[in-house]
Parts: sequence; C-alpha cells; structure tokens
Amino acid sequence: MQTTLVDRPVRPPTREQLLKYLFQHRAATTAQLQAMVSPSLHPETLRQNLRRLRAEQLAQSVVRAHHQSVWSLTARGQQAVLSWPQFRGRRAYRTGPLGLRSAHTLTVTRTAVAFLEDARVRADERSPLDWEPEVAHPVRDGAADGERVLIADALLRYTRTGSDRALLRAFVEVDRATESAERLAAKLITYARFHAAPPTPAGRRRGGGAGALMAPWQRSYPVFPRVLFVLTGAGPRALAQRIADLQAMVRQHPLVSQFAAAVPLGAAVLEEIEEHAASADVWLPLADGSGRCSWMSL
Repeated sequence: MQTTLVDRPVRPPTREQLLKYLFQHRAATTAQLQAMVSPSLHPETLRQNLRRLRAEQLAQSVVRAHHQSVWSLTARGQQAVLSWPQFRGRRAYRTGPLGLRSAHTLTVTRTAVAFLEDARVRADERSPLDWEPEVAHPVRDGAADGERVLIADALLRYTRTGSDRALLRAFVEVDRATESAERLAAKLITYARFHAAPPTPAGRRRGGGAGALMAPWQRSYPVFPRVLFVLTGAGPRALAQRIADLQAMVRQHPLVSQFAAAVPLGAAVLEEIEEHAASADVWLPLADGSGRCSWMSL
C-alpha cells in the first residue's frame, strides 16, 4: 500500500526564528520567546540558542533581579536580519539599556503573546511576525495644532479561519497607567483625524492626468483597522475609570463620535485577556453601552 504524505509547513531553525522575532518585537523575555518559537521546544534548547547569539554578538541580554532575562538584538544582529529578503526595506532601530521605554516594550510584547497563544488554541492564522510594533502614519488633515504623526503601539494582522473566515487588522494601544487618563483618551482624537484626513490623488494616470482620490489611510489598508486599547498597571477600579474616560471621549468629541460610527473601538484589561483569552468576551465597546464581547465582534 502506498502512503500519501501530507505536506506540512517546515519550521525554520530556532536560531533564525529567534533573530526574526527579536527584530520584530524589539525586546522579549525568555518565556515570551519560548511562546513565540514553540511551547513544545525544550527550554534548554532555547537557552542554548540564545547564548550562542549572545556569544556571536548578535543578541544581548539584561538580567533583572527576581525576573527573567530580557533579550534584544544588537546593532550587528539587526543588520544581519535586515540582509534577509523578507526584511529588505525595513530600518534599524535604537537599542538601549533597560528602562521605562523597555518596560513598555515588554508589556507590548506580553500583549502580542496573549493574542498569539489564543490564535493557536483557535487554530487561526497568526504568526509572531503578524504583530508590528510602533507603526507610524503622518496625520495630514490641515489642523494647525495637535499631533502630526500617529504612532500606534502595534498593528495586529490576524486571519480568522473556519466558515466565518475573515482577514482582520487592529491598531493596538497598550496603556500601563503611566500617563494621565486625558492623554490616553486624546489618542482617539489622533486616530479620528487620521481617519478623516481629506483624500488626495492616488497617482498619475497613463494619459498624464491625476488618479482617483484616495484617503491617506487607504494607501496602507483596504479597511481601516479597528482600534483596541489594552490596559494594565493599576487596580480594577482605576482601569475601569480609564475605560469610562475613553467612552466619554467617544460621546463628547464630534470627530471621535463620527470615527466610532465607522470603525470598531474596544478596550480590555490585559490580565483578563491572559486569564480568559484574547478572543473571549472581555472587551468593552467604546461607542455604546453594550456589554462585553470578543474583539472580533466589536
């Protein structure tokens, strides 16, 4: 009897995965890297690969008291990854000592891992490379004041499989309660301005005339990504109040209200995401008073 072999995706070597994922996420703990590469990989195999990268001066680590080591790429490691075809056109970024910014980066990575682990359970399509931190877009709406650039903490690309298959995108804002609730809520204004920026010609036609008009965001996205706020770093009452402040901004600011009518907006607490799953009914819509739901159902 002839046996038919089923094609299975070939997993890249652990070394290659570590370099790619560290470049993409900028900083990660050993446990976070374990979750990205493979939960079934023996921890010592992972650590051996990390130590080799450090010996080759491609990666660096910071040891924290009573915490796991934090790993990131060196400038040399970044250049190695940038030489690979799939990363051409990307730019190197600064790598510095562990500090307040690194603490934020690790929380963003923690959020990425929560979405990744949930996707594995659901058998949805979501790779660690489908999470892109610090995505920037210019805001060209003619306003004399306000932010000139929208910098999302991350852009999530996610493919829901099954009979209701859908290609989903989301801007993710991670809040550690280190800034005022007013500044947090004001981020909604920047998103609304980016969404409402007037259209411009998409390009030149063959005859020399201007192309069709296109909103600036349509140059990057077929549909405007939903906006998800992930909150942590404070007690339940304080986090609930910060979500209420986001909902108040939607009600009170005319441009944000229009934005919320066109784009799904939601907020959730990171600890609840980790306890129940990213796709669980832990998300509060910002545009109305309806109950909790999945981020996919906002």
